[in-house]
Amino acid sequence: PQSFIDDLVNRVDIVEVIDERVPLKKGGRDYTACCPFHEEKTPSFTVSPTKQFYYCFGCGAHGTAISFLMDYAHLEFVEAIEELARRAGVEIPREVSDFRPSDNTQSLYSVLEKAAAFFSRQLREHTAASRATDYLKARGMSGETAKHFGLGYAPPGWDSLSNHLSQGQQDQATLIQAGLLIDKDQGRAYDRFRDRVVFPIRNRRGQVIGFGARALGDENPKYLNSPETPVFHKGQELYGLYETRTANRNIECLFVVEGYMDVVSLYQAGVTNAVATLGTAATEDHMQRLFRTTPRVIFCFDGDPAGRRAAWRALENLLPVMKD
Repeated sequence: PQSFIDDLVNRVDIVEVIDERVPLKKGGRDYTACCPFHEEKTPSFTVSPTKQFYYCFGCGAHGTAISFLMDYAHLEFVEAIEELARRAGVEIPREVSDFRPSDNTQSLYSVLEKAAAFFSRQLREHTAASRATDYLKARGMSGETAKHFGLGYAPPGWDSLSNHLSQGQQDQATLIQAGLLIDKDQGRAYDRFRDRVVFPIRNRRGQVIGFGARALGDENPKYLNSPETPVFHKGQELYGLYETRTANRNIECLFVVEGYMDVVSLYQAGVTNAVATLGTAATEDHMQRLFRTTPRVIFCFDGDPAGRRAAWRALENLLPVMKD
């Protein structure tokens, strides 16, 4: 509700919110700093504790604590509200709307996190994991990079994950809904990911929402993704965006590449600001998310016909969301 938002802005101290991220200096009644939204040598960014407002005389950036968290920390509007509510120690009242999230959304997040932990542990412990580690080493991957992205190994066999996580019919139904199992007739189900290197896909908050998996042999498809689920929508998510945000305080540019290994390999080479679409063409939703994160986006696809087609589709979807 708007009344709650207004009260929340008045409750929090904008100086504290900004000072934790951009060190401020007292200057008269206000506080100043070099603007975090453009390069400058002389401070022109001011924060007013009485007005609970910030303004940059250099680039014109301005707003409340909410807009600062959205622009600087790259949070969505609701995420910024939740961050400030946690800081203020208040509970958020939700207005009734037609959209009601599924009651088991939290159980989906929980089981996906457990699956990610299982795959990660198998990469270190499973007797067949040497195939996966040899592949990653051959691609120049270090253990530190694999840990940063939470890479894992899905063991061979039809029920390794389901045996580890499933403890009844209800759990199996949740695993199917999370895209981890493939449902067969008469209630039988088997693991979706088998004998593959696994790449957890995280949302903006760092929650695991799905997986990409690469075959280690000649199996088809070479890359296998989680299906659409209540928490995973391929046309909206970008692989590596969460990891990019954790590795970079300010994201001045994003490289959009074709696949999981491209993102991870670039990170390994010191390019920590690459993301990838999830086996789909770049959509308008992707573009809006990219431009909410940074004003500069560079597409870097393969030079083969498929890469050229992907680049052209990206351009077509890009034009409607471009702004001055």
